[in-house]
Amino acid sequence: MNKVIKIILLSFLLFLFFIIRGYSDELFYDPLIGYFKNDYLYTNMPEISVWRLMIDMLFRYALNSLISLAIIWVLFQRKDYIKFSGFFLMFAFMVLIVVFILLLRDRFESGYLLPFYIRRFIIHPLFLLLLLPAFYYQKLSNR
Repeated sequence: MNKVIKIILLSFLLFLFFIIRGYSDELFYDPLIGYFKNDYLYTNMPEISVWRLMIDMLFRYALNSLISLAIIWVLFQRKDYIKFSGFFLMFAFMVLIVVFILLLRDRFESGYLLPFYIRRFIIHPLFLLLLLPAFYYQKLSNR
């Protein structure tokens, strides 16, 4: 793939991340944004529709994962990287969402930091920051 096309595609995909982040309040149900932003130390947790929250988190995670997979494809163009990343992202979501639901049912009685960071990993494409250097190192070590 031509370098100019790669740069344009990567810029477009990164722009999609910004669009998702910018319109997240309108697109996704997440009452925990306000809770973690303001008085989480002094107030009780807001009433949450757990199923709606989980569906919206799944949708947001899926969008971020698809864009992440597209970025990996543009950079490396290897099916094995895409396959590994897809399985890794699915497994990570399953583990994180189960732990998050358990913490949510507990109403964060054991603390707020763990659910805060688990939620961050679910709603933001942080795994891309782990996968890109790993694949780059793999690419360099295979030369």
